[in-house]
Amino acid sequence: MCIRDRIYRRIIKPILFSLSIERAHAVVLLLLRIIGRIPGGRWLLRTCYAVEHPALEREVFGRKFRNPVGLAAGFDHNGEAVRELAALGFGFVEVGTVTPKPQTGNPRPRVFRLPKDNAIINRVGLCNKGLERVQENLRRPHDEVIVGCNIGKNTGTTPENAPSDYLKLFRNLYQYADYFTVNISCDNACNEGTSHTREQILRILDPLFDFRRGQNQYRPIMLKISPDMPDEVLDEITDILLSTPLDGIVATNGTHRRGKLHTSPASIAKIGNGRLSGAPLTARAVEIVRRIHQRSGGTYPIIGVGGLMTPEEVKAMLDAGADLVQIYTGYIYNGPSFVKQICRMLVADAEAKATQS
Repeated sequence: MCIRDRIYRRIIKPILFSLSIERAHAVVLLLLRIIGRIPGGRWLLRTCYAVEHPALEREVFGRKFRNPVGLAAGFDHNGEAVRELAALGFGFVEVGTVTPKPQTGNPRPRVFRLPKDNAIINRVGLCNKGLERVQENLRRPHDEVIVGCNIGKNTGTTPENAPSDYLKLFRNLYQYADYFTVNISCDNACNEGTSHTREQILRILDPLFDFRRGQNQYRPIMLKISPDMPDEVLDEITDILLSTPLDGIVATNGTHRRGKLHTSPASIAKIGNGRLSGAPLTARAVEIVRRIHQRSGGTYPIIGVGGLMTPEEVKAMLDAGADLVQIYTGYIYNGPSFVKQICRMLVADAEAKATQS
């Protein structure tokens, strides 16, 4: 472990973990924006944390990615620190979830660490500053960083009017994002395992497809799904992928299930509802990616996300059929060197395979 990593684990991480998770998150974003304004700040971050190697490069839905490791939606809700996050070594950054109108989310406290499980429970509720602020932020140059935009409906929007929310976001952010992720998961408060039929999903997606057909530039559309969906629903969604202009799947979101946790049942009960992310999700997320990959014949892009806490788990997700991966909870627990560790392992693996061949 290098000096930089020891400083993080022994000094910085304990300080951040002494704060509430939302306060720590706000501090990190503020520091990143400050570093971005200092001449040479992003260069310093790249020097410390980025890995460049031809073996890491990926071409997915017509875009060239420097490496397959992205930052999942939920970290940079409003696209405020895209260039700084990319300088930390990420191959792409997904902002959001963005909703048409600003919303403050659910009452606090609403995010909880489960250190015994390397996990987080959150019921933030799609907190963001709304379309206009995100549009303003993404207008700024972002140095060839691939930016995805995760879009969702406002909490107060009825299911009947939900397609209008998605279309408004898609139309107004179209020129600023490289791809879109349609988040059909509800905001941390319900069980969507059986709530999304093919008809309901296509009511959201079809207007986006129609709008895209009239544009000069092509923006891939991904669909983000829940790990709580039964296998038969996953198969139906994969069939939508095969039979429509949908470009790929982001699998998965957090889970409402609790399963076997090391955190005491009393502590879990006190926290209450919310999505669980982190290590307890790993096996299910990899299983879902493998199922979609096999059913689709491996011909459509999959972004694998959920419980990726080690470089080995990232490799397992890629081996299961993911073209790209995203991390979030693993980044919180492992710190800023995590992307570098993953990329170094992927390079070593590629070099070992090249030697064997």
